[in-house]
Amino acid sequence: MRDVTHRVTELVDSAVGALPSGPILAAYSGGLDSTAMLHVLATNRSVRERGLRAVHIDHGISDNSSVWARHCEMFALALGVELVVRKVGVSRQPDLGLEASARRARYAAIETLMSPGEIVALAHHRDDQTETVLLKLLRGAGPEGLGAMRRMRRLGNGHAWRPLLGLPRAALREYANAHGLSWIGDPSNDDPGIDRNYLRLQVLPRIVARWPEAAASIAQSAAWARSAAEFIDVEARRALARVQGLDPATLRFRDWLDLPEALRDPVMRQWLRGLGLAEPTHFQATELVRQINEAAEDRQPCVRWPGVEVRRYRDLLYAMKPLQFPPLDWNAPFDGSELKLPLDLGTLRLSGARADARLARTLQVRFRRGGENLRLAGHGPTRELRDLLQESGVPPWRRARLPLLFDGEERLVAIADLFVGETAAELLAPLDASIEWIDPTRRAPASSAHSIDLAEPLR
Repeated sequence: MRDVTHRVTELVDSAVGALPSGPILAAYSGGLDSTAMLHVLATNRSVRERGLRAVHIDHGISDNSSVWARHCEMFALALGVELVVRKVGVSRQPDLGLEASARRARYAAIETLMSPGEIVALAHHRDDQTETVLLKLLRGAGPEGLGAMRRMRRLGNGHAWRPLLGLPRAALREYANAHGLSWIGDPSNDDPGIDRNYLRLQVLPRIVARWPEAAASIAQSAAWARSAAEFIDVEARRALARVQGLDPATLRFRDWLDLPEALRDPVMRQWLRGLGLAEPTHFQATELVRQINEAAEDRQPCVRWPGVEVRRYRDLLYAMKPLQFPPLDWNAPFDGSELKLPLDLGTLRLSGARADARLARTLQVRFRRGGENLRLAGHGPTRELRDLLQESGVPPWRRARLPLLFDGEERLVAIADLFVGETAAELLAPLDASIEWIDPTRRAPASSAHSIDLAEPLR
């Protein structure tokens, strides 16, 4: 008892000393692993001084969930630890299994409970890490995936922390038995239809029988892969800064293709994450490179995957959500007050004018139909809309989405806020105003959210 207790408590004590400041919230399912973790945390003086509480997520999937919740309440009470029980509904996502859907719901619920700076303790151990590496390997993951679970990562307003990641499951079982702890046995852990269970029940025992140190070796490989992934991540950030266009939603594609192969994919994924867009599968990423390489200079290749389009035009790649194009028969009057455009095309309004300022003559707003001409302000020449947009480098797919302003005689007088014709300039001058197009697709990109690793086990 002294040996295993010393080993577990020493590991946790050392890990606690390296944590950033903040209280600890233990994710407690009632199973063996989280039971041992909560016990060792509750008996650690440094943890108690920080502040310790626990959370049990009741997914409602099992008929025994209420019994399990009651067990957790009694165990936490015996330890003198506050326990929050949160019930969640699990909506099975089309592209996820039940286990991954439950995990997503669990993390979302935990994040809502976290106070700023709180550290969520998760009971993943070395055997979990081994299973995760093998699952990632079978899914064709690169260094980031093969690095598997991090000991510490950002989560919500604080961090997720895995204090037991260096210990095998056997050590936790020995610790729990030595302290007379009781835990819940979830029958779903014995279902070989779940990939992780199949690995644990059918595959790993055979591997370990032949190579007894397999779990430790795989964990070491994961640590090497994690270090490599972190190095690549830093280099990818630097490379992205070099190849990104002035518009954050663009990349200079030749510079991107010239990157070492080890950086090209991470740079693209960082770029997409920074824009709040979904990342491609390996096949889609390969297809993107192929099409960009093979398409002639005068072509505009486009590769799509759910929620994303990546297009090439001239020297740039453009990443965006799937585009919608307005109906050709849409039109609306514009007198200077804010005008909401159809679909996701934003609004038109006057900028720099009084709130009640109105144009002397109402204009009509519609979208491109072909053959439009514009006489530029300042006694400029009359130019074809097609030529103006092409010379200005407006991508082809954006041209049909530009709001065009016409006078009562159906003459084009302005192209969004890009070009102002003579007639529009005369109407704007007395108001000391300009036309402003508030286009949500031109806004600064959303910061990337911290992702949940859906290959992590349910503890």
